[in-house]
Amino acid sequence: MTIPVLDLRRQYATLETEIQEALREIFASGQFILGKHGKALEEEAARYLGAGHAVGVASGTDALLLGLRAMGLRPGEGVVTTPFTFFATGGAVHNAGGRPFFVDIDPRTFNLSPDALRRFLEEECRRGEGGRPVHRATGVPIRILLPVHLYGLCCEMDALNALAREWNLLVLEDACQAFGASYRGRKAGSLGDGAAFSFFPTKNLGGAGDGGLFTSRSEELAAQVRMLRVHGGRTRYVHETVGYNSRLDEVQAAVLRIKLGRLDGWNGARAEVARRYGEALRGLPGVTVPFVPEGAVHIFHQYVVRVPRRDELKAYLDGKGIGSMVYYPIPLHLQECFRFLGYREGDLPESERAAREVLALPVFAELREDEILEVAGAIGDFLAGRA
Repeated sequence: MTIPVLDLRRQYATLETEIQEALREIFASGQFILGKHGKALEEEAARYLGAGHAVGVASGTDALLLGLRAMGLRPGEGVVTTPFTFFATGGAVHNAGGRPFFVDIDPRTFNLSPDALRRFLEEECRRGEGGRPVHRATGVPIRILLPVHLYGLCCEMDALNALAREWNLLVLEDACQAFGASYRGRKAGSLGDGAAFSFFPTKNLGGAGDGGLFTSRSEELAAQVRMLRVHGGRTRYVHETVGYNSRLDEVQAAVLRIKLGRLDGWNGARAEVARRYGEALRGLPGVTVPFVPEGAVHIFHQYVVRVPRRDELKAYLDGKGIGSMVYYPIPLHLQECFRFLGYREGDLPESERAAREVLALPVFAELREDEILEVAGAIGDFLAGRA
Protein backbone atom coordinates (compact mmCIF):
# COMPACT_ATOMS: atom_id res chain seq x y z
CA MET A 1 0.00 0.00 0.00
CA THR A 2 1.27 3.48 -0.93
CA ILE A 3 0.03 6.27 1.33
CA PRO A 4 0.97 9.83 0.31
CA VAL A 5 1.33 12.72 2.73
CA LEU A 6 -1.35 14.49 0.66
CA ASP A 7 -3.40 13.36 -2.33
CA LEU A 8 -5.03 16.30 -4.11
CA ARG A 9 -6.36 14.02 -6.84
CA ARG A 10 -8.93 12.59 -4.44
CA GLN A 11 -10.15 16.09 -3.66
CA TYR A 12 -10.28 17.14 -7.31
CA ALA A 13 -12.40 14.12 -8.21
CA THR A 14 -15.24 15.63 -6.15
CA LEU A 15 -14.87 19.11 -7.70
CA GLU A 16 -13.99 18.47 -11.34
CA THR A 17 -17.34 19.42 -12.90
CA GLU A 18 -17.65 22.72 -10.97
CA ILE A 19 -14.06 23.71 -11.60
CA GLN A 20 -14.23 22.97 -15.33
CA GLU A 21 -17.43 25.02 -15.66
CA ALA A 22 -15.83 27.95 -13.84
CA LEU A 23 -12.75 27.79 -16.07
CA ARG A 24 -14.84 27.77 -19.24
CA GLU A 25 -16.71 30.85 -18.02
CA ILE A 26 -13.46 32.71 -17.24
CA PHE A 27 -11.85 31.94 -20.60
CA ALA A 28 -15.03 32.91 -22.43
CA SER A 29 -15.12 36.24 -20.58
CA GLY A 30 -11.51 37.16 -21.33
CA GLN A 31 -11.20 38.67 -17.81
CA PHE A 32 -8.24 37.02 -16.08
CA ILE A 33 -7.05 39.55 -13.48
CA LEU A 34 -8.95 41.67 -10.91
CA GLY A 35 -12.32 40.47 -12.12
CA LYS A 36 -15.57 39.42 -10.48
CA HIS A 37 -14.26 36.19 -8.93
CA GLY A 38 -11.41 37.96 -7.17
CA LYS A 39 -13.73 40.60 -5.76
CA ALA A 40 -16.28 37.99 -4.67
CA LEU A 41 -13.60 35.83 -3.03
CA GLU A 42 -12.36 38.82 -1.04
CA GLU A 43 -15.88 39.53 0.21
CA GLU A 44 -16.65 35.89 1.00
CA ALA A 45 -13.32 35.29 2.74
CA ALA A 46 -13.62 38.46 4.84
CA ARG A 47 -17.11 37.42 5.91
CA TYR A 48 -16.04 33.83 6.70
CA LEU A 49 -13.04 34.98 8.74
CA GLY A 50 -14.79 37.88 10.47
CA ALA A 51 -11.84 39.95 9.37
CA GLY A 52 -13.47 43.10 8.02
CA HIS A 53 -11.41 43.47 4.83
CA ALA A 54 -9.59 41.04 2.54
CA VAL A 55 -7.23 41.66 -0.37
CA GLY A 56 -6.15 38.95 -2.80
CA VAL A 57 -2.47 38.85 -3.72
CA ALA A 58 -0.16 36.55 -5.68
CA SER A 59 1.11 34.38 -2.80
CA GLY A 60 1.22 33.98 0.94
CA THR A 61 4.76 35.30 0.87
CA ASP A 62 3.52 38.47 -0.82
CA ALA A 63 0.71 38.77 1.72
CA LEU A 64 3.39 38.90 4.42
CA LEU A 65 5.64 41.26 2.48
CA LEU A 66 2.88 43.69 1.53
CA GLY A 67 1.40 43.49 5.02
CA LEU A 68 4.71 44.47 6.59
CA ARG A 69 5.04 47.37 4.16
CA ALA A 70 1.46 48.51 4.77
CA MET A 71 2.08 48.49 8.52
CA GLY A 72 4.83 51.05 8.03
CA LEU A 73 7.93 48.91 8.56
CA ARG A 74 10.89 51.16 7.87
CA PRO A 75 14.26 49.99 6.54
CA GLY A 76 16.36 48.61 9.38
CA GLU A 77 13.50 48.27 11.87
CA GLY A 78 12.91 45.04 13.74
CA VAL A 79 10.21 42.38 13.58
CA VAL A 80 9.90 39.78 16.32
CA THR A 81 8.94 36.32 15.13
CA THR A 82 9.54 32.59 15.54
CA PRO A 83 12.46 30.69 14.04
CA PHE A 84 10.40 27.49 13.74
CA THR A 85 8.41 28.19 10.60
CA PHE A 86 8.61 28.09 6.83
CA PHE A 87 11.33 30.32 5.41
CA ALA A 88 8.89 32.85 3.93
CA THR A 89 8.20 34.32 7.38
CA GLY A 90 11.78 35.47 7.91
CA GLY A 91 12.40 36.05 4.23
CA ALA A 92 9.49 38.49 3.98
CA VAL A 93 10.84 40.48 6.92
CA HIS A 94 14.24 40.75 5.26
CA ASN A 95 12.81 41.61 1.84
CA ALA A 96 10.60 44.30 3.38
CA GLY A 97 13.78 45.93 4.70
CA GLY A 98 13.41 44.71 8.27
CA ARG A 99 15.61 42.79 10.69
CA PRO A 100 14.14 39.60 12.16
CA PHE A 101 14.50 38.94 15.89
CA PHE A 102 13.78 35.30 16.70
CA VAL A 103 12.09 34.20 19.92
CA ASP A 104 11.75 30.57 21.02
CA ILE A 105 8.64 28.40 20.84
CA ASP A 106 6.33 26.67 23.28
CA PRO A 107 7.36 22.99 23.01
CA ARG A 108 3.75 21.80 23.31
CA THR A 109 2.27 23.89 20.47
CA PHE A 110 5.37 24.68 18.39
CA ASN A 111 4.13 28.29 18.30
CA LEU A 112 5.80 31.46 19.53
CA SER A 113 6.02 31.33 23.32
CA PRO A 114 4.46 34.30 25.15
CA ASP A 115 6.81 33.68 28.08
CA ALA A 116 9.85 33.72 25.80
CA LEU A 117 8.58 36.90 24.16
CA ARG A 118 8.13 38.60 27.52
CA ARG A 119 11.68 37.65 28.54
CA PHE A 120 13.03 38.98 25.25
CA LEU A 121 11.23 42.31 25.64
CA GLU A 122 12.06 42.80 29.30
CA GLU A 123 15.64 41.49 29.31
CA GLU A 124 16.97 42.33 25.85
CA CYS A 125 15.10 45.54 25.02
CA ARG A 126 14.56 49.03 26.38
CA ARG A 127 11.68 51.36 25.68
CA GLY A 128 12.17 53.80 22.85
CA GLU A 129 10.01 56.27 20.96
CA GLY A 130 6.32 55.75 21.61
CA GLY A 131 7.11 53.06 24.17
CA ARG A 132 8.17 50.62 21.46
CA PRO A 133 11.07 48.27 22.18
CA VAL A 134 14.62 48.98 21.09
CA HIS A 135 16.99 46.04 21.07
CA ARG A 136 19.79 46.95 23.45
CA ALA A 137 22.65 45.07 21.79
CA THR A 138 22.00 46.32 18.26
CA GLY A 139 20.07 49.55 18.82
CA VAL A 140 17.41 48.38 16.36
CA PRO A 141 13.90 49.76 17.03
CA ILE A 142 11.18 47.10 16.78
CA ARG A 143 7.81 47.87 15.19
CA ILE A 144 5.96 44.59 14.50
CA LEU A 145 5.19 41.25 16.17
CA LEU A 146 4.79 38.43 13.65
CA PRO A 147 3.39 35.26 15.27
CA VAL A 148 2.90 32.14 13.12
CA HIS A 149 -0.11 29.85 13.53
CA LEU A 150 1.95 26.77 12.74
CA TYR A 151 0.49 23.54 11.37
CA GLY A 152 -3.05 24.96 11.65
CA LEU A 153 -3.08 25.82 15.38
CA CYS A 154 -3.51 29.43 16.49
CA CYS A 155 -0.97 31.01 18.82
CA GLU A 156 -1.91 32.08 22.34
CA MET A 157 -3.09 35.40 20.98
CA ASP A 158 -4.52 36.90 24.16
CA ALA A 159 -1.11 36.80 25.80
CA LEU A 160 0.74 37.90 22.66
CA ASN A 161 -1.67 40.77 21.99
CA ALA A 162 -1.37 41.92 25.59
CA LEU A 163 2.41 42.13 25.25
CA ALA A 164 2.05 43.90 21.91
CA ARG A 165 -0.22 46.53 23.47
CA GLU A 166 2.13 46.95 26.42
CA TRP A 167 5.06 47.60 24.06
CA ASN A 168 3.11 49.42 21.31
CA LEU A 169 3.77 46.79 18.65
CA LEU A 170 1.59 46.11 15.63
CA VAL A 171 0.61 42.46 15.18
CA LEU A 172 0.71 40.73 11.80
CA GLU A 173 -0.54 37.14 11.95
CA ASP A 174 1.21 34.65 9.69
CA ALA A 175 -1.91 32.55 9.16
CA CYS A 176 -0.64 30.91 5.97
CA GLN A 177 -1.29 27.44 7.41
CA ALA A 178 -4.44 28.30 9.36
CA PHE A 179 -7.41 29.19 7.15
CA GLY A 180 -10.40 28.15 9.27
CA ALA A 181 -8.53 27.71 12.55
CA SER A 182 -9.90 29.58 15.53
CA TYR A 183 -8.88 30.78 18.98
CA ARG A 184 -11.51 31.34 21.67
CA GLY A 185 -14.29 31.74 19.15
CA ARG A 186 -12.46 34.01 16.69
CA LYS A 187 -10.87 32.84 13.47
CA ALA A 188 -7.26 33.25 12.47
CA GLY A 189 -7.04 36.38 10.38
CA SER A 190 -9.12 38.41 12.81
CA LEU A 191 -6.81 38.18 15.82
CA GLY A 192 -4.26 40.92 15.10
CA ASP A 193 -3.91 44.18 13.19
CA GLY A 194 -3.51 42.25 9.95
CA ALA A 195 -2.96 38.72 8.69
CA ALA A 196 -1.46 36.84 5.78
CA PHE A 197 -2.84 33.65 4.23
CA SER A 198 -1.42 31.32 1.60
CA PHE A 199 -3.45 29.51 -1.05
CA PHE A 200 -0.58 27.24 -2.12
CA PRO A 201 -2.17 24.02 -3.43
CA THR A 202 -1.23 21.94 -0.38
CA LYS A 203 -3.00 24.26 2.07
CA ASN A 204 -6.38 23.30 3.57
CA LEU A 205 -7.83 25.97 1.29
CA GLY A 206 -5.52 25.63 -1.69
CA GLY A 207 -5.71 26.89 -5.24
CA ALA A 208 -4.47 25.48 -8.52
CA GLY A 209 -1.23 27.43 -8.20
CA ASP A 210 0.13 30.26 -6.10
CA GLY A 211 -2.13 32.74 -4.33
CA GLY A 212 -2.50 34.63 -1.09
CA LEU A 213 -4.72 36.92 0.95
CA PHE A 214 -4.21 39.82 3.34
CA THR A 215 -6.91 40.54 5.91
CA SER A 216 -7.41 43.35 8.39
CA ARG A 217 -10.08 45.08 10.43
CA SER A 218 -8.46 48.34 9.28
CA GLU A 219 -9.78 49.79 6.04
CA GLU A 220 -6.61 51.91 5.83
CA LEU A 221 -4.27 48.88 5.98
CA ALA A 222 -6.36 47.02 3.41
CA ALA A 223 -6.25 50.04 1.11
CA GLN A 224 -2.47 50.20 1.45
CA VAL A 225 -2.14 46.55 0.41
CA ARG A 226 -4.53 47.11 -2.51
CA MET A 227 -2.27 49.93 -3.67
CA LEU A 228 0.97 48.01 -3.13
CA ARG A 229 -0.26 45.00 -5.13
CA VAL A 230 -0.58 47.14 -8.32
CA HIS A 231 2.80 48.89 -8.35
CA GLY A 232 1.89 51.36 -5.62
CA GLY A 233 -0.89 53.20 -7.42
CA ARG A 234 -4.58 53.77 -6.83
CA THR A 235 -5.03 55.29 -10.30
CA ARG A 236 -3.54 53.78 -13.44
CA TYR A 237 -0.11 55.20 -14.25
CA VAL A 238 -0.05 57.31 -11.06
CA HIS A 239 2.26 55.80 -8.41
CA GLU A 240 2.28 57.01 -4.82
CA THR A 241 4.97 54.55 -3.74
CA VAL A 242 7.08 51.80 -5.26
CA GLY A 243 4.90 48.72 -5.06
CA TYR A 244 4.74 45.25 -6.57
CA ASN A 245 2.96 43.22 -9.21
CA SER A 246 1.06 40.89 -6.88
CA ARG A 247 -2.50 40.13 -7.92
CA LEU A 248 -4.60 37.02 -7.40
CA ASP A 249 -5.79 35.90 -10.84
CA GLU A 250 -9.34 34.94 -11.71
CA VAL A 251 -8.59 31.24 -12.21
CA GLN A 252 -7.26 30.93 -8.68
CA ALA A 253 -10.09 33.01 -7.23
CA ALA A 254 -12.75 30.89 -8.93
CA VAL A 255 -11.22 27.63 -7.73
CA LEU A 256 -10.91 28.99 -4.21
CA ARG A 257 -14.53 30.15 -4.14
CA ILE A 258 -15.66 26.63 -4.98
CA LYS A 259 -13.45 25.16 -2.28
CA LEU A 260 -14.33 27.72 0.40
CA GLY A 261 -17.86 26.35 0.62
CA ARG A 262 -16.48 22.92 1.48
CA LEU A 263 -13.69 24.02 3.80
CA ASP A 264 -15.43 23.45 7.13
CA GLY A 265 -16.34 19.91 6.11
CA TRP A 266 -12.79 19.17 5.03
CA ASN A 267 -11.33 20.66 8.20
CA GLY A 268 -13.76 18.58 10.26
CA ALA A 269 -12.65 15.45 8.41
CA ARG A 270 -9.00 16.30 9.13
CA ALA A 271 -9.86 16.68 12.80
CA GLU A 272 -11.40 13.20 12.73
CA VAL A 273 -8.24 11.83 11.09
CA ALA A 274 -6.25 13.45 13.90
CA ARG A 275 -8.52 11.90 16.51
CA ARG A 276 -8.06 8.43 15.02
CA TYR A 277 -4.30 8.90 14.86
CA GLY A 278 -4.35 9.89 18.53
CA GLU A 279 -6.16 6.69 19.45
CA ALA A 280 -3.92 4.51 17.28
CA LEU A 281 -0.64 6.07 18.47
CA ARG A 282 -1.57 6.27 22.14
CA GLY A 283 0.92 4.44 24.34
CA LEU A 284 3.68 4.07 21.75
CA PRO A 285 7.01 4.73 23.48
CA GLY A 286 8.38 8.21 22.90
CA VAL A 287 5.61 9.39 20.57
CA THR A 288 4.09 12.79 21.41
CA VAL A 289 0.90 13.57 19.51
CA PRO A 290 -0.30 17.15 18.81
CA PHE A 291 -1.42 19.25 21.75
CA VAL A 292 -4.61 21.29 21.32
CA PRO A 293 -5.18 23.95 24.02
CA GLU A 294 -8.63 24.55 25.42
CA GLY A 295 -10.58 27.01 23.29
CA ALA A 296 -8.61 26.31 20.11
CA VAL A 297 -9.88 24.73 16.89
CA HIS A 298 -6.92 23.04 15.20
CA ILE A 299 -7.42 22.49 11.45
CA PHE A 300 -4.47 20.08 11.15
CA HIS A 301 -2.84 21.53 8.08
CA GLN A 302 -0.19 19.09 9.22
CA TYR A 303 -0.45 16.26 11.73
CA VAL A 304 2.93 16.50 13.42
CA VAL A 305 4.29 14.14 16.07
CA ARG A 306 7.51 14.14 18.05
CA VAL A 307 9.34 10.84 17.78
CA PRO A 308 12.69 9.36 18.81
CA ARG A 309 15.13 8.47 16.01
CA ARG A 310 13.09 10.63 13.67
CA ASP A 311 15.28 10.32 10.60
CA GLU A 312 15.50 6.54 10.92
CA LEU A 313 11.73 6.30 11.30
CA LYS A 314 11.17 8.48 8.25
CA ALA A 315 13.47 6.28 6.17
CA TYR A 316 11.59 3.20 7.39
CA LEU A 317 8.22 4.70 6.44
CA ASP A 318 9.59 5.71 3.04
CA GLY A 319 10.62 2.11 2.47
CA LYS A 320 7.09 0.95 3.18
CA GLY A 321 5.54 3.46 0.79
CA ILE A 322 4.25 5.74 3.56
CA GLY A 323 4.79 9.42 3.01
CA SER A 324 6.05 11.73 5.75
CA MET A 325 7.74 15.10 5.88
CA VAL A 326 9.94 17.13 8.22
CA TYR A 327 8.57 20.63 8.79
CA TYR A 328 11.19 22.07 9.45
CA PRO A 329 14.69 20.57 9.69
CA ILE A 330 16.66 23.81 10.22
CA PRO A 331 15.27 26.70 12.30
CA LEU A 332 15.55 30.10 10.66
CA HIS A 333 18.10 31.44 13.15
CA LEU A 334 20.53 28.73 11.99
CA GLN A 335 19.97 29.15 8.25
CA GLU A 336 23.07 30.16 6.32
CA CYS A 337 21.42 33.26 4.86
CA PHE A 338 20.73 34.60 8.37
CA ARG A 339 24.20 33.96 9.75
CA PHE A 340 24.85 37.71 9.73
CA LEU A 341 22.27 38.09 12.53
CA GLY A 342 24.70 36.43 14.92
CA TYR A 343 22.65 33.53 16.30
CA ARG A 344 24.40 30.32 17.32
CA GLU A 345 23.30 26.77 17.97
CA GLY A 346 21.88 26.56 21.48
CA ASP A 347 20.42 30.07 21.47
CA LEU A 348 16.84 28.85 20.93
CA PRO A 349 16.83 25.31 22.29
CA GLU A 350 13.15 24.43 21.97
CA SER A 351 13.09 25.32 18.29
CA GLU A 352 16.28 23.35 17.73
CA ARG A 353 14.92 20.31 19.59
CA ALA A 354 11.68 20.43 17.61
CA ALA A 355 13.66 20.50 14.37
CA ARG A 356 15.32 17.22 15.41
CA GLU A 357 12.12 15.45 16.49
CA VAL A 358 9.09 16.49 14.41
CA LEU A 359 7.58 14.32 11.72
CA ALA A 360 4.43 15.11 9.71
CA LEU A 361 2.25 12.10 8.92
CA PRO A 362 -0.27 11.78 6.06
CA VAL A 363 -3.33 13.94 6.71
CA PHE A 364 -6.10 15.00 4.35
CA ALA A 365 -9.87 14.85 4.42
CA GLU A 366 -10.09 11.77 2.19
CA LEU A 367 -7.56 9.66 4.14
CA ARG A 368 -9.15 6.27 4.88
CA GLU A 369 -9.36 4.40 8.17
CA ASP A 370 -7.26 1.51 6.88
CA GLU A 371 -4.55 3.97 5.82
CA ILE A 372 -4.49 5.61 9.26
CA LEU A 373 -4.08 2.19 10.89
CA GLU A 374 -1.38 1.24 8.39
CA VAL A 375 0.65 4.36 9.25
CA ALA A 376 0.22 3.90 13.01
CA GLY A 377 1.03 0.19 12.75
CA ALA A 378 4.26 0.88 10.87
CA ILE A 379 5.35 3.40 13.51
CA GLY A 380 4.55 0.86 16.24
CA ASP A 381 6.56 -1.83 14.47
CA PHE A 382 9.55 0.46 14.14
CA LEU A 383 9.51 1.53 17.78
CA ALA A 384 9.05 -2.05 18.96
CA GLY A 385 12.06 -3.22 17.00
CA ARG A 386 10.02 -5.25 14.53
CA ALA A 387 11.27 -3.22 11.55
